[in-house]
Amino acid sequence: MDSTLGLIWLLTSLTDMTLNDCPNGCLKTEKLEPQIFYQLGQLHSDEFQNANEFYLGYDSHRRRGPSRPTYGLSLTADGAAWFGIGGKWSSQYVYDSPLFIETSLMPGLYRQGDGADLDGTLQIRAALGVGYTFDNGSNLTIIYDSMSNADFFDDSPSRETLAIRWTTNWNG
Repeated sequence: MDSTLGLIWLLTSLTDMTLNDCPNGCLKTEKLEPQIFYQLGQLHSDEFQNANEFYLGYDSHRRRGPSRPTYGLSLTADGAAWFGIGGKWSSQYVYDSPLFIETSLMPGLYRQGDGADLDGTLQIRAALGVGYTFDNGSNLTIIYDSMSNADFFDDSPSRETLAIRWTTNWNG
């Protein structure tokens, strides 16, 4: 795993929490509209064949401090699957601007299928994205993420994804 993306998530979350949340309670809970997102991407790797990916995600109805719980399910054209739960940080909660940056860190379970042998079931995804929020609350984001076992196993190959994501409020 490219630890740089995980470090970016940690730094953005902790900096936001220190500057904006701690004066009123570092892990104060804030209610939000739950969101669902759809993501299409291309997985790349020096070691494995490229594959298309469909990713479905859900962002929780609350934010605790700087981080919002997020859930994701990924299916690839080469038969691999991944399900993870983690935290997402977004500059949307810091600055009132339609342009935003988001980071996330999500440990999850990986099923290889005919996909890449990532040397283990535990795989961690770390992401960095740049997006735009429309007047109706939906947003469009370009995402780069890296998935690997973060050296928990003997070998730590990774797959990177470049994707486009559409997020909308979920009234389910």
